[in-house]
Amino acid sequence: MAGALFEEWNAEIGQYTSASLKRDSQKKLSATKSRYNKLVAAMKKASRSMDPVLAAFKDQVLYLKHNLNAKAIAALEGQLGTIRTDVNALIKEMEKSIAEADAFIKTLE
Repeated sequence: MAGALFEEWNAEIGQYTSASLKRDSQKKLSATKSRYNKLVAAMKKASRSMDPVLAAFKDQVLYLKHNLNAKAIAALEGQLGTIRTDVNALIKEMEKSIAEADAFIKTLE
């Protein structure tokens, strides 16, 4: 979607008759592409970090589902700290990605 927007913007730059407006538009296109690429990279990084955490969480849920007894619960309590740490790290990555998206959106206003 963004690729089409950037292609259209780039094609329309040639329509300027004012050299200064053309240069300004080219600079803004380049800067916007750069910010957009950083945003996409941050979102992909957050997405990649989610998969292992979600897989571990799914494992824990399945284990509880299949072995719901006192011994199983006691065994999982020892892993609770690790799960909390992983979830907190995931939340921080997601917040960073959201902040990148918000910063990008603010540059468009």
